[in-house]
Amino acid sequence: MKILKYEGFVAAPFTPMDERYEVNYGIIPEYYHFLEKNGVIGAFINGSTGEGPSLTHREKQLQAEAWSVCLKNRGRVRIINLVGGTSYGECVENAVMSNELGLSAIAVVAPYYYKPASADDLADFVVRIGESVPGMPVYFYHIPSLTGVSIPMATFIAKISRILPNFAGIKYTNEDLMDFMQCLDFEGGKYDLLWGRDENILSALVLGCKGAVGSTYNYAAPLYIKLVEAFNRGDIDMARKLQRLSVDMIELLGKYGGMGTGKAFMRYVGLDCGKFRIPVRNLTDEMYTEFVRDVNSLDIEDLFSVK
Repeated sequence: MKILKYEGFVAAPFTPMDERYEVNYGIIPEYYHFLEKNGVIGAFINGSTGEGPSLTHREKQLQAEAWSVCLKNRGRVRIINLVGGTSYGECVENAVMSNELGLSAIAVVAPYYYKPASADDLADFVVRIGESVPGMPVYFYHIPSLTGVSIPMATFIAKISRILPNFAGIKYTNEDLMDFMQCLDFEGGKYDLLWGRDENILSALVLGCKGAVGSTYNYAAPLYIKLVEAFNRGDIDMARKLQRLSVDMIELLGKYGGMGTGKAFMRYVGLDCGKFRIPVRNLTDEMYTEFVRDVNSLDIEDLFSVK
């Protein structure tokens, strides 16, 4: 299978919720075109930012269906669906459904309850899912900070490359640049390595990375597009400046409680996705007012995505 790599930014969309914390599927077409308008090339749905672990099996399927309709309607934003990671049986169901819906690819995260002890065990788990959709690209989502599975990806990629013909690459959400570079260079750069830490994308670009998946690409895609443009023309000072602005923006996530602040950013740019389900902390109205003052003080209005 020829791997069609992602060269650019893939947003990890938030799952839109209504005031009762039910999934608001109706806003997804608007969300899709919002990403498309702002230069995003892909959407990684049902992941960490998308509250995948907090959604029911049926909700994840319905969300995948809603995004697939946008893709089929001459959409330019490709869709990667995270099909799960604790039950390979459930993952297989979601993988087959993703294929039937015509999605672009699937992703699998490491089992985070009964954890694999080795690269062989992890590869065997991913293969069980990937072989159910032999014509579909399969990505592995490496995020040890949430799964607790810290197997070196260089070892994993060497194993799975021999046993899963439709393996496409890794969404790499970790800070181990040495391991990332080994994966990036494996077999002459055969696989698609997507960087998953928005706050240090510049470091990954230096190693040869061409694509990335992240939450802040939802609401600040122009910032990162300008960063890559500066890097490509050799203006490293400007690239560093833009990376620092990214860091300043991301620091607000921690200041206001973490992941829930991402939806506050979406509200700020005009696409209200509601709030996160518990136990993720959401901003109160008072906190949001203070948050807006902090965002305005960054003075990066022209670097946010526009509706």
